[in-house]
Parts: sequence; structure tokens; C-alpha cells
Amino acid sequence: MCTLEKRGNIFILTLTGEGEHRLHPTLIDSITAAVRRARSEATGPSALITTAQGKFFSNGYDLEWSKQDIERRGKIMSSKLRLLVEELINLPMPTIAAVTGHASAAGFVLALCHDYILMRRDRGFLYLSELDIRLRLPAWFIALMKCKIGSPAALREVALTAAKLTGDMALQKGIVDSVHNNADETLKAAEKLGEELVRRNWDGNTYSGIRTTMFAQVLESLESDETVGDFGKKDAKKTVSRL
Repeated sequence: MCTLEKRGNIFILTLTGEGEHRLHPTLIDSITAAVRRARSEATGPSALITTAQGKFFSNGYDLEWSKQDIERRGKIMSSKLRLLVEELINLPMPTIAAVTGHASAAGFVLALCHDYILMRRDRGFLYLSELDIRLRLPAWFIALMKCKIGSPAALREVALTAAKLTGDMALQKGIVDSVHNNADETLKAAEKLGEELVRRNWDGNTYSGIRTTMFAQVLESLESDETVGDFGKKDAKKTVSRL
């Protein structure tokens, strides 16, 4: 599912394998456990980097799994992702997403939950696919995007045109912080940024306290998801995997 490696005061959480890293409850639980482990093992100022192996950072929710029992499985999947988002927002250290492949739908949202997003230039899109697959966006998705995407025009393009954004396009719109030539360079840049942030010697609880205030509306919106029943619509197609 995922691994957590500690290099000095940098924690590197990696979604392993060559698959799509669909957000099945088992994977979400694995990521949440890794985030909690980073919290418990931190011995001073630290930083968390989330990255992935293969073509995908994450291709979003596991819709095929959820449609087998939409009322129960859709709620489980949504509640577990919302818990993970809450854990990341409350984590007492800076967080960095090193996006080395496609990040679609809830996978895009997972990247947005981090304080910084670094992306590779040569491959991968940020793609909020819900409009294309006839699914509504939950209020908490929108609340998060409003916090992370400052330009109304960029937000409109992401949510209301289902644009597939390359690294350079996302950088131009202020959605990612930097782009790099390949996966290795993206991860190295994330580690360098993490080291710079650790050297600031900030108090983790103060850092997370400021973040939770910034994201107060997001945290409030995480209490529910009005769209979980949508996952089972017969019109909903499988998220595009051949990007």
C-alpha cells in the first residue's frame, strides 16, 4: 500500500507499486497510519513528503469497488478520506506533495491537502474529472479548492471545465509551487524544500494551529459528504486512466 521512510527529520511517505493508487479504504487506512506514525516518531521540527511510484500519484476514489454496495461502501470510502484530510491538516509539521504522476479527482484533492505541491514537467496531469464522469463535487472538495486555488478563473477552469493541467500549466495558475524535469528531480526538490523548512526550527504545534485556523472552513465541511450516493450512478463512467 505505502511505506514511510525517515531521513533525518524528513518523513517520506510513498504509495508503492505501478498501479493507479486508487483510494480504496485499505490504501486510505495505510496512508492515515503512516501520517500518524510520522506524528508519533517526530523528535523535533520535521516535514512530511508524500509521493508515489509509477505512472499515477493517485487516480482518485476506487469507484468500481464502491459501486458494489454504494450505500455502505461509498460512505466508508468518503469518511476515511475525510479523516485522512483532517489528519494532514492537523499534522504538526509542514507537508509537501511530490506529484510524480497523474493526480485525478480525489487524488488531486489529496495533493491539495499538502502545504506545498511540487510536480514533474515531463509527465502527469492534475485533473478534477468529476464533471466528465457526471459526478457532483462535494462541498468539502470545493472548500479545500477555494483555500488552495487563489484565482477564481483558475478555480473555474479546474472545476467547471475539467481541465487536464500539466506541471507548467499548474505552475502558471499558482496551483503548484514548482515543476521539475522528471520524477527523481521532483523528489529531490521536495527533500531540499523539506530540509529548508526543518531548518526554520518552527514549533510543530504552533505551525499546525495556524494551519487549522487557515483551513477552519475546510475542517467544518469535512463533517459530511452530500454526494456519496452519486458513486453508484449508472451514468458514471470509470475515471479516465489513459491520460
